[in-house]
Amino acid sequence: VQLQASGGGVVQAGGSLRLSCATSKRPDNNYVMGWFRQAPGKEREFVAARGWSGSSAVYADSVKGRFTVSRDNAKNTVYLQMNSLRPEDTAVYYCAVGVGLILSTFRSLAEYDYWGQGTEVTVSS
Repeated sequence: VQLQASGGGVVQAGGSLRLSCATSKRPDNNYVMGWFRQAPGKEREFVAARGWSGSSAVYADSVKGRFTVSRDNAKNTVYLQMNSLRPEDTAVYYCAVGVGLILSTFRSLAEYDYWGQGTEVTVSS
Protein backbone atom coordinates (compact mmCIF):
# COMPACT_ATOMS: atom_id res chain seq x y z
CA VAL A 1 0.00 0.00 0.00
CA GLN A 2 1.32 3.41 -0.96
CA LEU A 3 0.19 6.51 0.89
CA GLN A 4 0.20 10.10 -0.27
CA ALA A 5 -0.30 12.79 2.37
CA SER A 6 -1.22 16.34 1.44
CA GLY A 7 -2.93 19.45 2.72
CA GLY A 8 -0.28 20.95 4.94
CA GLY A 9 0.50 24.63 5.00
CA VAL A 10 0.89 27.73 7.12
CA VAL A 11 -2.04 28.88 9.24
CA GLN A 12 -2.54 31.30 12.10
CA ALA A 13 -3.33 30.09 15.58
CA GLY A 14 -7.02 29.33 15.88
CA GLY A 15 -7.30 28.40 12.24
CA SER A 16 -8.08 25.10 10.54
CA LEU A 17 -6.53 22.74 8.04
CA ARG A 18 -7.62 19.45 6.55
CA LEU A 19 -4.98 16.88 5.75
CA SER A 20 -5.61 14.10 3.26
CA CYS A 21 -4.05 10.67 2.95
CA ALA A 22 -4.78 8.89 -0.32
CA THR A 23 -4.11 5.18 -0.53
CA SER A 24 -3.00 3.33 -3.67
CA LYS A 25 -5.70 0.71 -3.21
CA ARG A 26 -8.84 0.32 -1.22
CA PRO A 27 -7.85 -0.61 2.34
CA ASP A 28 -9.17 -3.89 3.67
CA ASN A 29 -11.72 -3.70 6.45
CA ASN A 30 -9.15 -4.77 9.05
CA TYR A 31 -6.81 -1.91 8.19
CA VAL A 32 -6.20 0.88 10.67
CA MET A 33 -5.39 4.35 9.38
CA GLY A 34 -3.23 6.45 11.65
CA TRP A 35 -1.88 9.98 11.83
CA PHE A 36 1.37 10.88 13.54
CA ARG A 37 3.41 14.05 13.74
CA GLN A 38 7.00 14.98 14.33
CA ALA A 39 8.06 18.41 15.47
CA PRO A 40 11.66 19.62 14.99
CA GLY A 41 13.96 17.95 17.48
CA LYS A 42 11.23 15.71 18.86
CA GLU A 43 10.20 12.13 18.40
CA ARG A 44 7.31 11.15 16.17
CA GLU A 45 4.12 11.04 18.20
CA PHE A 46 0.65 9.61 17.80
CA VAL A 47 -2.16 11.94 16.80
CA ALA A 48 -5.21 9.88 15.80
CA ALA A 49 -6.32 6.57 14.33
CA ARG A 50 -9.44 4.90 13.07
CA GLY A 51 -10.33 1.62 11.47
CA TRP A 52 -11.09 1.65 7.78
CA SER A 53 -14.41 0.06 8.63
CA GLY A 54 -16.62 1.23 11.44
CA SER A 55 -16.71 4.65 13.02
CA SER A 56 -14.53 4.37 16.10
CA ALA A 57 -11.46 6.55 16.47
CA VAL A 58 -8.82 7.23 19.08
CA TYR A 59 -7.01 10.50 19.66
CA ALA A 60 -4.05 11.82 21.55
CA ASP A 61 -5.12 13.86 24.56
CA SER A 62 -3.44 16.92 23.09
CA VAL A 63 -5.75 16.98 20.06
CA LYS A 64 -8.95 15.49 21.44
CA GLY A 65 -11.90 17.75 20.73
CA ARG A 66 -9.98 19.71 18.09
CA PHE A 67 -9.01 17.09 15.50
CA THR A 68 -11.27 14.61 13.72
CA VAL A 69 -10.24 11.68 11.54
CA SER A 70 -12.64 10.53 8.83
CA ARG A 71 -12.60 8.59 5.60
CA ASP A 72 -14.07 8.67 2.11
CA ASN A 73 -14.62 5.16 0.80
CA ALA A 74 -15.13 6.28 -2.77
CA LYS A 75 -11.79 8.09 -2.85
CA ASN A 76 -9.80 5.61 -0.71
CA THR A 77 -8.79 8.61 1.34
CA VAL A 78 -8.51 9.37 5.03
CA TYR A 79 -8.73 12.92 6.35
CA LEU A 80 -7.52 14.69 9.44
CA GLN A 81 -9.59 17.79 10.12
CA MET A 82 -7.64 20.08 12.42
CA ASN A 83 -9.46 22.94 14.12
CA SER A 84 -8.43 25.48 16.74
CA LEU A 85 -4.80 25.00 15.75
CA ARG A 86 -2.08 26.01 18.17
CA PRO A 87 1.60 26.81 17.61
CA GLU A 88 2.47 23.55 19.36
CA ASP A 89 0.68 21.67 16.56
CA THR A 90 3.48 22.71 14.21
CA ALA A 91 5.06 19.53 12.84
CA VAL A 92 5.39 17.27 9.86
CA TYR A 93 2.30 15.08 9.78
CA TYR A 94 2.45 11.50 8.55
CA CYS A 95 -0.27 9.02 7.72
CA ALA A 96 0.25 5.32 8.16
CA VAL A 97 -1.50 2.01 7.70
CA GLY A 98 -1.49 -1.02 9.96
CA VAL A 99 -3.50 -4.21 10.21
CA GLY A 100 -5.46 -5.22 13.28
CA LEU A 101 -8.70 -5.10 15.17
CA ILE A 102 -7.87 -3.57 18.56
CA LEU A 103 -7.83 0.12 17.82
CA SER A 104 -6.31 1.17 21.14
CA THR A 105 -3.04 -0.60 20.31
CA PHE A 106 -2.53 1.61 17.29
CA ARG A 107 -1.18 4.49 19.33
CA SER A 108 2.22 2.89 18.80
CA LEU A 109 4.38 3.48 15.72
CA ALA A 110 5.35 -0.20 15.80
CA GLU A 111 1.82 -1.25 14.81
CA TYR A 112 2.06 0.37 11.39
CA ASP A 113 3.43 -1.24 8.25
CA TYR A 114 3.21 1.51 5.65
CA TRP A 115 3.95 5.22 5.91
CA GLY A 116 3.32 8.23 3.73
CA GLN A 117 5.93 10.88 3.03
CA GLY A 118 4.65 13.56 5.40
CA THR A 119 3.10 16.99 4.96
CA GLU A 120 4.27 20.03 6.89
CA VAL A 121 1.98 22.10 9.09
CA THR A 122 3.10 25.42 10.53
CA VAL A 123 0.91 27.31 12.98
CA SER A 124 1.95 30.88 13.61
CA SER A 125 1.11 32.73 16.80
